[in-house]
Amino acid sequence: MPNMSARPVDSNRVAELTAREEAQFRQARPRSQQLVERARMHSPGGVPSSFQDSPPFPIFIDRGHGSRVWDADGNEYVDFHNGFGVNVVGHSHPAIVAAVSTRIALGSHFAQPGEDFILVAAELADRFGLPQWRFANSGTETTLDALRLARAFTGRERVIKIEASYHGHHDGLMVSVEPSPELMGPADDPRPVPQSEGIPATISNLVNVVSFNDIEAVERAFQHNPGEIACIIVEPAMMNIGIVLPEAGYLASLRETAHQNGALLIFDEVKTGVTLSRGGATQRFGVTPDLVCLAKAIGGGLPCGAVGGRADVMALISDGRVSQMGTFNANPLTMAASRVTLTEILTPMAYSHFEALDEVLQGGLDQAIAEAELPFHVITMGARGGMTYRAARVRNYRDYLEIDKSLAYLAWLYQCNRGVLMAPGAEENWTLSVQHTEDDVQRYVDNFQAMARALRS
Repeated sequence: MPNMSARPVDSNRVAELTAREEAQFRQARPRSQQLVERARMHSPGGVPSSFQDSPPFPIFIDRGHGSRVWDADGNEYVDFHNGFGVNVVGHSHPAIVAAVSTRIALGSHFAQPGEDFILVAAELADRFGLPQWRFANSGTETTLDALRLARAFTGRERVIKIEASYHGHHDGLMVSVEPSPELMGPADDPRPVPQSEGIPATISNLVNVVSFNDIEAVERAFQHNPGEIACIIVEPAMMNIGIVLPEAGYLASLRETAHQNGALLIFDEVKTGVTLSRGGATQRFGVTPDLVCLAKAIGGGLPCGAVGGRADVMALISDGRVSQMGTFNANPLTMAASRVTLTEILTPMAYSHFEALDEVLQGGLDQAIAEAELPFHVITMGARGGMTYRAARVRNYRDYLEIDKSLAYLAWLYQCNRGVLMAPGAEENWTLSVQHTEDDVQRYVDNFQAMARALRS
């Protein structure tokens, strides 16, 4: 429920605090600033991925251990970033270090199958209720594979995706990922907007864009394109604009509508897989899709990806109708780390630990918001969570556009300057690890309480 006593935040005070925090940020990180300037000589933006190019400048990380990381200037942080959700196991987990060290001593790559990949596939089948699995090296590759499978299985080309969901950087789904308001079209009929130049219009025009939590828009898309839509691809809980939860019955209605119209339902669980629960959002929300895409947390810190599905859909691969391949698929190092992650680290006890940490975060942050009468709210779910700078819950991208991103930027600076590393951006998701303690998450709460007091002083 929104805080009924919430009051607006003074924008002048936000600007004043931001200027102060930026100055402190720069003063404490001269080495990172030097490194990014040097990197720009040979890399666009001075970073290996555009997501890392964030103001005031990227923080270069030197090492990590347990729940902590240290930057190039020696600053220590409790890591709430965790590699955009990859390191649910934390840093340098002893079981991961042992598994990867043992494996690399036996050889790191053969481009031939090893036994670990069978064990990992069986574990994922048990967790997600889908019998057949193939592996890849990133979330991008898994959504690309899932899209290809859906098109081949249905014999159709058109796709439904959710406005503002990010499904990787391949052309087929780099459409309407946080589109600008002047281009996105009306709420009841969003336009497909390419995320960048270089994407052919013929590909973008095969995408029907709909708002999250709007089953009527999905039904209209099928009505207007009879016999053309291969699949719906959706993050079961949106993670690219903060955390946006599905309304009761929404995911089940998506599956029913897809099947009634001869299409498949794909869950992109790259961010939610094995973080919200043992079986990800599939288990947490009780809806099993036809295909599910995983990456990030399943690899124990190594590059990974997996696509799982119904036996009849995945049979297109074994029948030779769909090509799914990759030199590094199920690489021995990744499979060793993934096996340990899924069978030894992310146990029922680990998920109980996340729930205990969530109680500390939810309780402390809710109290701070109420005391300062701030128009914010918090969502915690397993290893994932975040602060949204809006009193009312966000249902979709159009709601998200109402958020004052200057508040999120101030909060990011405030946490960084006080020893908590967050993922950059207004969405401000966090990822906890099994190595985080109550003291670690209390630091986040304490920092937020300090910012709340400063905003009202």
